[in-house]
Amino acid sequence: MKLLFLGPPGVGKGTQAAFVTERYGVPQVSTGDMLRAAVGKGTPLGRLAKSHMDCGGLVPDDLIIDLVRSRIAEPDCGAGFLLDGFPRTLTQAQALTAAGVEVDFVIEFWLGEVALLQRSSGRLVHLPSGRTYHMVFNPPRVSGRDDVTGEPLAQRADDRIDTARKRLELYRLHANALSGYYRARAGGADAHASCYARISATGDRHQVRDALFAVLDARVLSVLDPRLAVASTDDGGVQR
Repeated sequence: MKLLFLGPPGVGKGTQAAFVTERYGVPQVSTGDMLRAAVGKGTPLGRLAKSHMDCGGLVPDDLIIDLVRSRIAEPDCGAGFLLDGFPRTLTQAQALTAAGVEVDFVIEFWLGEVALLQRSSGRLVHLPSGRTYHMVFNPPRVSGRDDVTGEPLAQRADDRIDTARKRLELYRLHANALSGYYRARAGGADAHASCYARISATGDRHQVRDALFAVLDARVLSVLDPRLAVASTDDGGVQR
């Protein structure tokens, strides 16, 4: 199963990705995590990316594409993967298609602006593992401490309220074109194009998870038996 998650920063893609990797056994390929690892190691890519990430900007397309191509060629992605955080622009999406990288399913999560900013600005992370929490919606058992190791949690510079606003503005510049690209491909004649579904993230993380699993399980069943394929384009339904 090859998946792609779309949606604004703070919508909960990382949280849902963890549920998917556990249930379906595919690795999460997060450009954000890969870039932060490069920053932490001080690689040339990391140093270049840091100047963009710290102010909420986008890392140049060619650097991200090279990073993703390298990652999905690794053995653990042989049976599938979940792309989280890429592509973010129409150009990136077209480049991914041109490179022959196709996914089975594109999931777009959506949420209102006020809730998005609240979620984004309250996020905490355990830097060594990448585990994420939220001060309000998903607090750690002990304030400021990772549930697993007990080590301190941090708030990244790109999760603060001023940077969160800028990231949301940047997302909106590209969101319609990006989702429109995948919607058009799902509704077209290309047999290799992905299915497409749009899911509300307004509930708690378990409610969103259940809605997501319902869509993905239906996709798995439709592959096993094409007579079970669904074609609704309503929210939570599936196109193609």
